[in-house]
Amino acid sequence: MNSEDNRQRIRDYLRIAGLESLIGREENVELAVRDLIDAMSEKVTVADPASLYTYPVPMLTEDGTCSIVDQLAPVPYDLAAILGGRSEQATRRLALLERLVERAQETTGSDWVGIYQRRANAVGIPVLVKVAYVGRPSRAEFPLTQEFAEKSTNSTVGLTGRATIIDDVGKHVEAGGGFYVCDDGIQSEACVPILDSQRQVSGIVDAEAKARGFYGGDRLAVLAALAIVSEAVLP
Repeated sequence: MNSEDNRQRIRDYLRIAGLESLIGREENVELAVRDLIDAMSEKVTVADPASLYTYPVPMLTEDGTCSIVDQLAPVPYDLAAILGGRSEQATRRLALLERLVERAQETTGSDWVGIYQRRANAVGIPVLVKVAYVGRPSRAEFPLTQEFAEKSTNSTVGLTGRATIIDDVGKHVEAGGGFYVCDDGIQSEACVPILDSQRQVSGIVDAEAKARGFYGGDRLAVLAALAIVSEAVLP
């Protein structure tokens, strides 16, 4: 596929994903895609495969709707159940996703970056499950329901397939916008959809920063690139 074809594919993604502010900057996204692909080639060995499947998560309130910040659950979350077990292929894909979020964090300077995949949980409810992240521990699963979307950017983007960019969390919440608090110091968020070949939501990319107005064109281009590259890597 030549460069013009790549840019058309990027342009289509930006339009469908609600990232119109990046149209005209397809070259920036394309360069970020190449950088992320190069970064994946650096991830050769996995020292401890088990570490890719488990991670700490905060305690939840009794009704399960909110995280209790700075209070970790006694048992880490284990991806193996929702992924259908551990396998060599899943381990390899999780390792690649880990390198992708690391590189996106390096290039954007975000305080938190994560990739979520749409899957059904143990009771058959569609959720976004966190498959790779860098930053503070955070909730593992976000229900894909209208009720939960009222207080969650992740669930909203997962349901609509349209990106949400928040420049000032405080003003966003004051205006009635939903925001799921994992770190009360966060003031900016960019959440973009991962779309499959049928243009359906297969996951999301979420990034957060403590500075206001953090996700301008260059950083947002990296996150769009991360969503495009991640689609082919999800387990």
